Amino acid sequence: MKVYRNLFEKIVSVENLLEAWDDFKRGKRRKADVQLFERHLGDNLFKLHRELIHKRYRHGEYVDFYVHDPKLRHIHKAAVRDRVVHHAVFRLLNPIFESTFVADSYSCRKYKGTHKGVERLGIYARKVFQTKGKCFALKCDIRQFFPTINHQILLEIIGRRIKDRDLMDLMKIIVESFASDADQTTGIKGAPIGNLTSQLFANIYMNELDQFAKHELKAKFYLRYTDDFVILHHDDKYLALLKDKIADFLKTRLDLSLHPNKVEIRKLRQGIDYLGYVSLPYARVPRAKVRRRIFRKLRHRVRQFKAGLINEESLMRSFDSYMGFLVHANSHKLREKLLQQFWQWVKEPSQKTKRDSRPAAHID
Repeated sequence: MKVYRNLFEKIVSVENLLEAWDDFKRGKRRKADVQLFERHLGDNLFKLHRELIHKRYRHGEYVDFYVHDPKLRHIHKAAVRDRVVHHAVFRLLNPIFESTFVADSYSCRKYKGTHKGVERLGIYARKVFQTKGKCFALKCDIRQFFPTINHQILLEIIGRRIKDRDLMDLMKIIVESFASDADQTTGIKGAPIGNLTSQLFANIYMNELDQFAKHELKAKFYLRYTDDFVILHHDDKYLALLKDKIADFLKTRLDLSLHPNKVEIRKLRQGIDYLGYVSLPYARVPRAKVRRRIFRKLRHRVRQFKAGLINEESLMRSFDSYMGFLVHANSHKLREKLLQQFWQWVKEPSQKTKRDSRPAAHID
C-alpha cells in the first residue's frame, strides 16, 4: 500500500487556501456570510493560514436546519472559514483516495453519479438475465449512515495511507468537530450532512465494504451509491447468504448495521428500485413517487413564477432538470405529458392574492 507523507504544509499553504477559496465560492457569491468573508479576503486567508501552520486552528460550531431532499434531512452548515479548510483538505486528499476506490462506487465522484450508477445496473442486470434466464437483486441500505460513522474507525482507515502526524491532527479536528445524537456506546460517531469532507469520508469509510464485496465475496455485479448498494445474481439463496456475511462485516469492521426495513431480494422482472428509477429486464422507468413529485414540484415552481417569486430563467432551469431526469428512462409519453401540462399551467390565468399584487411575468 502506498503511503503519503509531508502533505500538511501543502494543504495549509496560502496557494492551496486560495485555490480552495476559488473552489468554495462557486455559486455562493450572493450569500451574506460569503460576501462578508470576501470583503477582507486577504486578511482572512492569511489569518487562517497562520492558525493552521502554528496549530492554533479550531473548528467552529455548526448552524443546523432541515431540508426535504425528498425525505427530511438534518443539515449542518459550517462557517465559511471552516468550509475553506474542508476544500483545502479535499483538494489534496481526494485524488489520493480516489485511486483506491472501486469502479462501481458512484457517489460524489467525478464522471460518476446517479445516472451512471443506474446505467451500470441495467447493463449488469441484462448480463445476468440473458446468461441465466433469471436475475435477482439484493438491495441494502445502512441504518442512519452519516450519524453512525465511527470517528475512531474513520481516522484509523485514513491513517493507514496518510503518515503525516500534523495532517492527522488536522483530520482529527475536522472529524471530531461534529458528534451526532446516535448511540455513542461504541465510540464517538457522526459526520455532518453538508460538509464537503463528509462526502469524502463516506467514500473512504464505505470503500472498506466495497473491497470486501468485490475481493472477498467475489460479488462481480455489485454497485454502491453512498450507503445504498445492490448485488445482482441468478440465485436468490446465494444472495441471502451474502446478506448475512455483509451484515456481520458491517457490524464487526465498521460499527454499522443494515436498515431492517430497507433490505430486500427482488426478481428483476418485479423491477429493481434504485436511485430514483425502476430497472426491468428491457426497460427503465422513473419511480412512481418520483413521477408524482416532479409534477407537484413543477406546478409549485409555475405558481412561484406567476407570483413574481422566481424569474423565467429559474423556472426553465427547473423544467429542464426534470426533463433531463426523465430522458434517462423509457419515458417518452411521460415527457410529452409533462410538457403539455407545464404549458397548460403557464397559460392558465393566475389567481391574485394579497401577497401577489405584481403582474405575472410572461413566457413566449
